[in-house]
Amino acid sequence: MSDSLTALIERLDGPARQGQFGRLRRGLEKEGLRVDPEGRIAQTPHPAALGSKLTHPHITTDYSEALLEYITPVTCRPADAMAFLGDLHRYSYRYLGDELIWPASMPSRLDGNDSVPIADYGRSNSGIMKRVYRKGLDVRYGRIMQAIAGVHYNVSLPDDLWTLLRELEGAAETPMGDYRSQRYFGLIRNFRRHSWLLLYLFGASPALDRSFLPDGKVPERLQAHGEETLISPWATSLRMSDLGYQNKVQEQLKICFNSLSNYVNTLRNAISTPWPAYAALGVQEGGEWRQLNANILQIENEYYSDIRPKRVTRHGETPSQALEAGGVEYIEVRCLDLNPLLTLGLDETQIRFVDAFVMWCLLRESPWISDEECESLDDNRRLVVERGRDPELRLRDQDRDRSLAEWGSEILAEIDQVAGLLDRLEEGDSPHRDAVAAMAPRLADPSLTPSGQLLARLQENGEEFSDAMLALARQQAERLRGEPMDPAREALFEELVATSWRQQEEIEGAERVAFDDFLADYFAHARESRILGETTS
Repeated sequence: MSDSLTALIERLDGPARQGQFGRLRRGLEKEGLRVDPEGRIAQTPHPAALGSKLTHPHITTDYSEALLEYITPVTCRPADAMAFLGDLHRYSYRYLGDELIWPASMPSRLDGNDSVPIADYGRSNSGIMKRVYRKGLDVRYGRIMQAIAGVHYNVSLPDDLWTLLRELEGAAETPMGDYRSQRYFGLIRNFRRHSWLLLYLFGASPALDRSFLPDGKVPERLQAHGEETLISPWATSLRMSDLGYQNKVQEQLKICFNSLSNYVNTLRNAISTPWPAYAALGVQEGGEWRQLNANILQIENEYYSDIRPKRVTRHGETPSQALEAGGVEYIEVRCLDLNPLLTLGLDETQIRFVDAFVMWCLLRESPWISDEECESLDDNRRLVVERGRDPELRLRDQDRDRSLAEWGSEILAEIDQVAGLLDRLEEGDSPHRDAVAAMAPRLADPSLTPSGQLLARLQENGEEFSDAMLALARQQAERLRGEPMDPAREALFEELVATSWRQQEEIEGAERVAFDDFLADYFAHARESRILGETTS
């Protein structure tokens, strides 16, 4: 462990014991495809009984009409987040009929591009914009890539901790908003240096159905398993590989998160800069919108990354404008696969570990990332995604090559010390250190990772990927349908269904501007800069 990290942990231990910094706050966004009883992506509309997907705060859809997205409120206790997420599933199953929620990140059997229905958000300008954006993703990348599901993990650090860290660093002259943003970007840089560890520990997509590759071109690293399945013997997360959410056009953006201003300006430039190949696709055809524009990014959300700095947006703000005006409020971790072996796709142990990992990324020194290092850490992530369980794999750690197990064990030892700080609030228990300890065997034995367990199941039973996932979906559905809901949450969900439909009707009834004018006004404002405001110090 570095001397600076050891010293900082020692200085924070006393305040932590005295309760001088609070708990991390997190919210979960969990996606899951609706499928029919045979395991094919559902062609039915989003159930009206679940509310309006445009306005419901907790139940919506992502790209596809069939891709459910559950959003928990911000909570301080992992158990509360998981309980809320569980009830969202239980409530949904009341109205899914014989449909199931697919448990894996890689989709079920598909029947070409058109078998993935694009989500429809109604006739308001904001709803039309959402649909046109998704149509643009279709013409640029195809719909099949958009059928991949995952967990997005939003986490913010306690306000009292920022005050304490700024005091310990002697940075009282720095406005709190500026200080917090600088430290969040330091956290993000360390996350990008070491996110390969999360991909190894929690990657759960080593296989896919052949229908995911409709052109029939099978990369050499994939092997046939049965008649309908392709596996990658050492892979951890095909979802995060070049088969999943990757975009070669975006690679030129070179965002390595060295500063807020660089990040914001790069995104603003990307939503304003035309790209010839996208222009050739056409923005409109026969009076119908095909994409929002022909720029590198239609909107900022199109930028793919394993982590993003975030701030809650106000009406009329883009995500980067919100960051520019108020600084970073929280981070969004985007590299987590659904674990099909867990009913909700993740569990409390994983949450505790990610919390400790994020805190370690914050407290560790984090110099700026050079272009050379940026390429090296991209290589490490790619290697772990494709070959993470290969015992011969070596990763690049600055100027030397190291085995994943050796480097990972060293990191876990440091995270364990940080986890001890988080456990000071746990009334004698040690859930964060326990979570770190639970990960150590996975480094020693790759077969214990989710990707290793899933691959072993397919190989030992001779199962096809889609058949195995369908069996799990049925088991999970039976369990969730039979479990009771929290009565207060049940009443809340019933109220939100009615409220969300009323809100959509009000939005649609208030429209007075044609969509073309609405969109032109949106992008005119999106290109405007926001001055980072002074915040309370």
